[in-house]
Amino acid sequence: MLPLSSRHRQRSAGAWRRLLTAASLCTAGALAIASASAAPTTPVLRANDSIGLPTLGDSARADLSPVLERRLGEEIMNDIRRDRDYLDDDPILEFLNNFGMNLVLTAPGTRGETNADFFFFAVRDPMINAFALPGGFIAVHSQLLIVAQNESELASVLSHEIGHVSQRHIARMLGQQKQDALLPLAALILAALVGKAGGGADAAMGVMMGGQGLAIQRQLNFSRDAEREADRVGFQTMRAAGYDTSGMVAFFKRLQGTTRLYGEAPAWLSSHPLTGERIADIQSRIREAPKPGHLRPDSIDFHLVRARARVLQDESQSGRDEARSTFEAQMAEQNTQHQTAGMYGMAFLALKQGDLKAAQNWLDKAKGSMRPRPGVLSAERPGSDGSAMFTGLDIEIKMAPGQPPEMLAEAMREAEQAHQKFPLSRALARQYAETMIAAGKLDQAAQFLRDQVREYREEPKLYNQLAKTYAAQGKIALQHMALAESYVLTGATPAAVDQLNMARKAKDVSFYDQAVIDARERELQQKQKDEKQEKKDRGEGFAADGSARDKLDAGPRLKIETSNGDGKGNGLGDSGFPSRKEPMRLGDPLWFQKK
Repeated sequence: MLPLSSRHRQRSAGAWRRLLTAASLCTAGALAIASASAAPTTPVLRANDSIGLPTLGDSARADLSPVLERRLGEEIMNDIRRDRDYLDDDPILEFLNNFGMNLVLTAPGTRGETNADFFFFAVRDPMINAFALPGGFIAVHSQLLIVAQNESELASVLSHEIGHVSQRHIARMLGQQKQDALLPLAALILAALVGKAGGGADAAMGVMMGGQGLAIQRQLNFSRDAEREADRVGFQTMRAAGYDTSGMVAFFKRLQGTTRLYGEAPAWLSSHPLTGERIADIQSRIREAPKPGHLRPDSIDFHLVRARARVLQDESQSGRDEARSTFEAQMAEQNTQHQTAGMYGMAFLALKQGDLKAAQNWLDKAKGSMRPRPGVLSAERPGSDGSAMFTGLDIEIKMAPGQPPEMLAEAMREAEQAHQKFPLSRALARQYAETMIAAGKLDQAAQFLRDQVREYREEPKLYNQLAKTYAAQGKIALQHMALAESYVLTGATPAAVDQLNMARKAKDVSFYDQAVIDARERELQQKQKDEKQEKKDRGEGFAADGSARDKLDAGPRLKIETSNGDGKGNGLGDSGFPSRKEPMRLGDPLWFQKK
């Protein structure tokens, strides 16, 4: 592994890390193990135990309900999505969510008592890290994605974070802190009594410091138990999904080796310190677990996604030079998947640099490397052949500025075929819509997007594309109504109300549109009132130790304008959201079904 550049280190100390200060406090960082010498406080479960583990205590259930926990996570995610270091790259997001949901769905009980709705995403950061937010949002730093050598190593990290979510460690930590907040207060009262009784200032200070120390120790004990529990859940989850559990040990040891080599602990180690006891426990589980009949092989998509992450992590000239050197080294290896990923990375890098001819040549080579070679007897490659990601990059290249018009028509044909072949791919579906808009097939694009919105009702990007289509058609009222729905999904309710007001004033607004706008505005105004009351109630519920939101806002927050500068918030946003099919909800506007 190459040393991190100074530019990377400067970025890690910048706005992105300030934005995630709160997340670190209440997730991985707050669940850290303080030392290797600490004795376990709960019985160690064996490898064949089910995921229905004993909980760490139910004190948090009344303090942080599953609904509130999810809303807190969504509030943080709305800020993260607006940050420039949020990797809003469709292929990476799609891979992580397919990969993560495979872990969640193959192990019974992994969703936990709250039936968590997981969403996995990536952030641009050169430090090795992963963290879970309240409500099932799990992040992977780009550097961790790059250094993971195989899918089992990535599965070990995501499974561990899934364990934190399923066991509600964040909610329970908040409940534990609320209880522990009373200990220093009690110690302060005792110290005052000791001083008044003539015990002296030193004795009073000792009593007060002892109370604070007890509170800290209780939190550390809770953290140790939480880490062990997440390890156990993670081990069982990745084993149920068919991944090699030794990947957990291999990845942990590589991280420790990185610490010894560079003298600076990666963030993942500082928030999840690896003790000899924990590694030994994992090794013991591996020895005692029955040998799996079949292990899941690495897919080519994993290596292609790592190549994209490497290009996107550092877009400076030095970063691109480093990425090119890595891809050239990969192409010189004997491993076919590594060679293919190197070619794909060179294609993506050339696209980013505007060299479209080189990008197409490298992509063609990458696709050719996956085809069976005449006269060569080889085993059939399991799993994906990477065609979805190859097609996606091919469409990106053909739609890039500077391409002749015939390339756009070809891109549209490829996108249509890809959508038919991979109908569940959200990335390809949005690409198909984008090609229709670019080709001027506006009626076709609008109909396709309305159908997509009916199936995937919580995907802001679809509403943004629909608004873009309506704007090109001159349907201004519908454009603002679509943007309003996008803002609602990204947590910007006031901006959504502004969009509805602009739709109401549009020259082409119909009587039916007016009725829909009025109904939707009343619904959003009520939602704003409910949110204000909820925040007020939340503050009272956490009066002993600050509100849950205050804990998440422990660090400075980024304020990013989502408007176009006129204060009305009518710009097109890029925020993404976990897509899932769900039935119609009462009060949802059905305006997109007409026109």
